[in-house]
Amino acid sequence: MNFKSKFFNFFKLVFPSSLTELWVFLFFISFYGILGSYIALNYRIIFDNRIPWDAYFSFDNRSIVMSGGSFERHPLSYYFFNWIREIAFFISNGKTDSTFRLTLAWFSTITISLSVLQIFKYLKNIIHLPLMINLLLVLFFGFFSTNLLLSFTPENFTYTLFLLCLYNHYAAIKLKKDEKIPALALAFAAISVGGLTITNIAKAFVPVLFEKNIFRNWRKFGNAALRVAITFICFVLLYLNRIDFKYKNIFNKTSEQYEKFSNVKSTPTWDMIASYFFGGNILFSSFIIRDKNNMKGFNFKALIMDVYSSWIPYLFIAILLGLILWSYFRNFKSKFVQIIMISFLLDIVIHCIMKFGLHTSYIYGGHFVFVFPLLLGWLFYAYKASPKVLSILAVTIGILFIYLVVNNYIRMAEFFWFLNTYYP
Repeated sequence: MNFKSKFFNFFKLVFPSSLTELWVFLFFISFYGILGSYIALNYRIIFDNRIPWDAYFSFDNRSIVMSGGSFERHPLSYYFFNWIREIAFFISNGKTDSTFRLTLAWFSTITISLSVLQIFKYLKNIIHLPLMINLLLVLFFGFFSTNLLLSFTPENFTYTLFLLCLYNHYAAIKLKKDEKIPALALAFAAISVGGLTITNIAKAFVPVLFEKNIFRNWRKFGNAALRVAITFICFVLLYLNRIDFKYKNIFNKTSEQYEKFSNVKSTPTWDMIASYFFGGNILFSSFIIRDKNNMKGFNFKALIMDVYSSWIPYLFIAILLGLILWSYFRNFKSKFVQIIMISFLLDIVIHCIMKFGLHTSYIYGGHFVFVFPLLLGWLFYAYKASPKVLSILAVTIGILFIYLVVNNYIRMAEFFWFLNTYYP
C-alpha cells in the first residue's frame, strides 16, 4: 500500500466517511461550537493570564496552554501545545483576548466532536449496531459532563480522549481483520497518548496482547515484543530529551505529585469513587465555590464538584455500572471487550486503589469515559437475537439519557451563573 492510499485511509478513519457520519459530526460540532463560542466571547474563564489553574473543576487551562503541564505527568505535551498556542496567537495577533479564547475553544470543540464520531464509527464498524441504537448511545455519550466541559476547555484530557477513542477504533479494525498493529502506528499511539499523560502509555500496548496467536507462535511473539521495545525506547529517549536527561527529577517530582494528590481525607473514599470517579465524569453533582490565590497576590473564585446530595444520582451510577458489568461478563470471551476493560482497570487502579487525584477524579474522564458507550454497545450486541431484552435495554438507556440531559442542563445553568458572577 503506497503513501497516498495510507493517507486516504487515515483521513477516512479520522473524519466522516459517510453521510450519516457527517450528520453526527455536524450535530455535535454545532452543539459544542455554540456552547464554546458563547463562553469564549463573553467570559474570560477559558484563558486568564492571572489564573494558572483551578478556576473551574481543577482544570489547568492557562498552565497547559503556556507550558503543556508538568513534565512528570505530561512529558511531551509541551511540544503539542506549542503549536496550538502559536496558532491561537497568530489568529489573535498576539493578544490573549476573546479571539485567542475562541481559537482555543474551537480546537477543543473539533477534537471532542471527532471523539464522539470515533465512538459512532466503532459502534457501526466493529459492533455493527442498528442505526437507532447507535445514535442513542452516542447521544448519551455526547452529553456526559466530561464531553460538555472538554468541548471548550484547552487541556491534555481533551486531546487524550480523542487519541484514545481513535486508537481503540483503529486497533479494533486491525484485530477484526486478524492483522497486527504496525510498529509505526503503535509508536505514534504510545508517544502521543503517553506524551500527553504518561500513565496512558500502557493502554497503547493492551491490543497487542490480543493479536492472533501471539502466545502460540514464537515468531509473532518476538515481533510483538520488538515493536513494543522499539516504541518504549523511542518514548523514553524523547522523554529524557525533554528534561535534558536529568532523570532523577522524574522520581522526585512524581513522588511530590503523588503525596500532593493522594492524601485528601475530607470525604469518604467510597463517596469519592462513586461521586467523582464513576459519577462526576458523566453526571454533574452540585458545585462548591472556593477562594483561591495564584501565589502572586491575585485572589479569585474557583468552582469544584461536591459529592452527590440525593439518592437518585447514586442510583443512576449504580444502574450504569450494573449494565457495564453485565456487558463485560456476557461478552467475557470477546477480545474487544477485554481490551476495553483492561484499559479501564488501569484507571481504576491509579485513582481508586492508589487514590491518585481521587478527590478530583471527575477531571480525568478523558482517560476512560469512552468505555461506557462501547461496553453498552457490546451489551446490545450480545442480545441482538432477543428483541425483548433489546427493548428493555433501549428503554433503560433512554430513561438514563433523559435524566442525564435534565441534570446536566441544570448544572450547566449553575455554571453560567458562576461565569456571570465572577468571570464576565
